[in-house]
Amino acid sequence: MTDIVMGQRNLGLAAVARLAGVSTATVSNVLNRPHVVAVPTRERVMAAIEELDFVPNRAAATLRQGTNRVLGLVIPDVVNPFYAAIVDAVVVAADRDRYAVVLCVSHEDPAREQRHFDMLAEQRAAGALVVPISADWSRLSQLRMVGTRLIVVDRRIDESEACSVAIDDVHGGEIAVEHLLGVPGNGISIVNGSHTIVQCEDRRTGARSALASAGLDPDSLVEFEMREMTIEAGVEAGRRIAASGAPRRVFCTNDQLAIGVMRGLAEAGVETPRDAAVVGYGDLAFGTEEARRLTTVGQPKQEMGEVAVAKLLAELQEGKAHRHSATTFQPRLVVRESTGR
Repeated sequence: MTDIVMGQRNLGLAAVARLAGVSTATVSNVLNRPHVVAVPTRERVMAAIEELDFVPNRAAATLRQGTNRVLGLVIPDVVNPFYAAIVDAVVVAADRDRYAVVLCVSHEDPAREQRHFDMLAEQRAAGALVVPISADWSRLSQLRMVGTRLIVVDRRIDESEACSVAIDDVHGGEIAVEHLLGVPGNGISIVNGSHTIVQCEDRRTGARSALASAGLDPDSLVEFEMREMTIEAGVEAGRRIAASGAPRRVFCTNDQLAIGVMRGLAEAGVETPRDAAVVGYGDLAFGTEEARRLTTVGQPKQEMGEVAVAKLLAELQEGKAHRHSATTFQPRLVVRESTGR
């Protein structure tokens, strides 16, 4: 009589192997590379998986039939227009190849993100496009362990681990501050998000690099680190800049912050571009007056989504012959009225 408790999920490969009378390596091969396992053995392992409810029955059936056409898309925030644009591009590109997309929003919560990973692994999604909260590969690798192909979006990762699509945010910070240095004024302020966010740190690094290249002290950069990267946080930063006498040539690491900064400055009687110069990041279509006036660093959002899906589908088609690759897009400066140009 078996000592395995029936009806429980996530019992692990060892429990399945014990019931099927095979090694855990064989179970892993059935999940990841079924073609290398003899048919009788594969059927025995799949029967054990179903008996233990190791995965939902519909996912086990999908593994047998090879008909899974579901992709997961894990993003930190659906409200942020940047991620909304990525979602749109991914869905359109996936639909062309008749793949469905399951959208998962982590809200920058590691526990929530983990639950999304668990769900995609449980459902044996064919592939996942992930904008991870952190660069912790151990959290992402579990998807690969169950055969889910993985593309990392908006983050750089070692090519030995997975394919990735990202933007050179260091260069983005450089071109933003280089532009501001060409506007009359003294010093540079940066309104930033948390340094734990890779993009924020990279854009700050680029800003400091531009100062150094201009023969200025990088430490002269006056930083306002905000808890959130929202318009409301930008309004608060604009008020603080006006009240403190900080430099009014301002680089904001996203467009929401930049729009808020212009509003906060205006409340204090500091008009852009008459009294201040503001550069944002993202070139997002808000439809507001400030957005139409805002000089910003543009990101190729549509292309990023399309290339990410193309990489994922290529990996699904090529299988073991696939070689991971990293694509880094270059941002561009979009000059408008907020810097007086």
